[in-house]
Parts: sequence; C-alpha cells; structure tokens
Amino acid sequence: MSPIIAAPSSANSVNRRESHPHAGVVGRFAPSPTGALHTGSLVAAIGSYLMAKHAGGDWLLRLDDLDTRRQLPGMADDIMRTLELFGLHWDGEVSRQSRYLEEYGRAFAALQQQEVVYPCSCSRREIAGSASAPHHHDDGIPYPGTCRGGINDAAVVRSWRVRVPEEEICFVDFRKGHICQKLPDVSGDFALRRGDGEFAYQLAVVVDDFLTGVNQVVRGDDLLSSTPRQIYLQRLLGYPEPEYCHLPLVTGPDGMKLSKRDYLISHQLGSVAGRERAVLLAVLRFLGLNPPRDLDGAPCGALLEWGVAHFDPSHIPTRGGVILP
Repeated sequence: MSPIIAAPSSANSVNRRESHPHAGVVGRFAPSPTGALHTGSLVAAIGSYLMAKHAGGDWLLRLDDLDTRRQLPGMADDIMRTLELFGLHWDGEVSRQSRYLEEYGRAFAALQQQEVVYPCSCSRREIAGSASAPHHHDDGIPYPGTCRGGINDAAVVRSWRVRVPEEEICFVDFRKGHICQKLPDVSGDFALRRGDGEFAYQLAVVVDDFLTGVNQVVRGDDLLSSTPRQIYLQRLLGYPEPEYCHLPLVTGPDGMKLSKRDYLISHQLGSVAGRERAVLLAVLRFLGLNPPRDLDGAPCGALLEWGVAHFDPSHIPTRGGVILP
C-alpha cells in the first residue's frame, strides 16, 4: 500500500505544513509490529477512534515499523486484522514509518542547520554511571550533557542529540490539564539519531504526524512524559502542535502497567475468538461510557457507533485499573 500522502520531494518541505486531503480533526493509532496488541493498546485504539469520530474527523492507522530488529513476521497484518475484528476501520491507506526515512533525514538536516544537534560518544552504561547525572525518572536517567562541548575526533559517535532549553515546555492535555516539564530534568539532551544512522522515536513520530496531517493525538498515560520533547521538536521545525489527550492505563490486578505479554488481543492467536463484543464493552466502560441493555447482542460495529454518538471525553476516568470483560 502507498502512504496516506506521497513523500514530498522538495528539500525544504519539512519547514512547511503539507496539504492534506482531510479536513477538521485527524486522529491516529500508531502501534508497533513488535508484538500482538494487548488490552492497553486496544484502549488506546478505541479511545483515539471515539475521540476523532465524535468530532466528525478521520482516524488514521500508522505502523511504527522503524525498529526493524524487534519486529515480528506477520505481526503488522495481525494488528490490522485484530482492529477489524472490533469494527475499527481506518480512513485512507495505512501509513508506515519505513516509508518516511527521507523525510526524517530532511528534518534532521534542518535541525543541524539550526546548530541544535551535536554528536555524542556516551554509552548507556556511561550515562547511567555518571556522577553528574540528574536524578532518575520513569523514562530513565536524563542525559547529563557530557558531550555538549564536543567529542574527541577519534571517538565513536553513538548518537546525535538535540540541545534542550532550560525553560519549561508547557501544553494543555485534554484529560490531565495544564502540564509543564523542564526537559533537562526529565530527559536532558535526547537522542534523535543513533550512530548507525537509525532515527529515534521522538523525531520520527513528530515528522509522521506532520506529514499525515494529524492534529489530535490520543494515547496512553505512559507516553505523557514524551510529549514535551515532541512539542519542543515541533516548535524547532515550525510544525503545528496537535491537541493531546492521554488515557488512563490498564493495569494488572497488582496495579502494575501491562506489558506486551499480558492480556494479548490477537487475531492470529485466536485469543479473542467469540469474545470481541465482551472485550469491547469492557473497554467502553473503562473509558467512561455505559452502554444500555438494549445493545445486548449488538455486533461490535453497532457498539462503536453508539460509542461515537455518546462519547464524552470529560467522562474519561482520572485513574486507570483492571479491565475484566
């Protein structure tokens, strides 16, 4: 399949908003084909679908297939077939990160021209063992800026990092409200590209959303701390900032976040055969909806249609929890 929009050919195309056939709200779901969907990723898919469709917008599907080493054969198709089992049908063609490598390169070059990118020779072990490293966050240890002043000519470049500002990056999340973050305290100068040339997630997702016209990003709370980094890159590149809504996380009985091995939802594995409707009802309730009894026996498509009509983002719970279909 071809991308939703053709990759622009102009060398300075990353500095302007691309024309897009969709008007109004454009949401998306962007799974990585490194494993089957789990209940938490299904919540993100359904939540993003309901929010985009309730606003009369489009819902796009992008496969975040940049990390080729961790991908599993057939998993991209399994994800798409699983979404269809639940009545989730995307607008337009499926987009894939692997088709945007040229555009990532252009964005990276634009940041280099601004002189905000520098090479880094630090290994993860060196960063973790740095006495000057700021305190540990959920994302890991923030980069302490060891290579900001330059590296030895003979040093091996392990990554390319972007300089972050001291001032706070702030945005309004639909569910969480006003959020501010000082990047030096949370991530430090974060990586945009590995030494072997592979682009990092933070740069790729920003370019992806820009190229496909996404202006509404609905995803799990586990990605909330990444959002200020992405907004910082959007501002550097002159991209418009999407609206953000971070959904509560699905947890196991112990209150811990689910991993990709927990509560798998897979067409290929047959793990949802005959249970699609019960799982969908449980997700709708998790997102603050209360489907009426007269929908008993209704197929997934009808349940989603009701959900779109009655969805109220302000009713999304403030806390996550267990989903029991």
